[in-house]
Amino acid sequence: MYNLVMKDLRLGINPWFLLFPFVISALMLVPSWLYFLVPLYFCWITIPNIFGGFKTQNDLMFTTMMPVTKKDIVKARVTVIVILELLHLVTALIYGLITLRLYPYLTYYFFSPHLGFWGLCFVMLAIFNIIFISMYYKTAYKYGGATAASIVGAMIFAGVAQWVGIQSPWVYDIFNGSGANNTALQLSILIVGIVVFIAFTMLAYRIAVRRFLKVEIL
Repeated sequence: MYNLVMKDLRLGINPWFLLFPFVISALMLVPSWLYFLVPLYFCWITIPNIFGGFKTQNDLMFTTMMPVTKKDIVKARVTVIVILELLHLVTALIYGLITLRLYPYLTYYFFSPHLGFWGLCFVMLAIFNIIFISMYYKTAYKYGGATAASIVGAMIFAGVAQWVGIQSPWVYDIFNGSGANNTALQLSILIVGIVVFIAFTMLAYRIAVRRFLKVEIL
């Protein structure tokens, strides 16, 4: 499986998409911005372009010619997706911490980039993963429908979460008010988000394996 992961990272993926998180995450430095948009660029740009590249390269046929199992093929590809997602989130989180230092007295209308916000981002990507990965491996080739559905799912979550964060004084206080300085509370939200991310991604992986085993590759 390790060799399959390295194949994708070294051969299948344009190096630009490994540098892209460091560039796009600079948007976190914009004061009081809608920060949900930063991880959403992964869904909008990275995934469609990478999987479009895999299709153009006929990667599926090439990979199945190797002495590997279908289960390992799915595991490697899911691992690559998670690596890219973590690269996007970790770099954005670092920029977010810099933003909090640069503008310590800034009033936020949308979610501020404290730890709890990143817990929500993990949940958003968890929803993206369970939709995209499970749908994509019905064929392991057609990515358009899976991409569209997963992007819609992630955006709905982000939109609803942000709307609640604006409309509910209690939620607003957790993320932008006194709760933002409560390290234990913020860390708890982040941990819950990570747990949801892991659970949804593992479930997506299991569904994908079960579906991919039924795919006939000519």
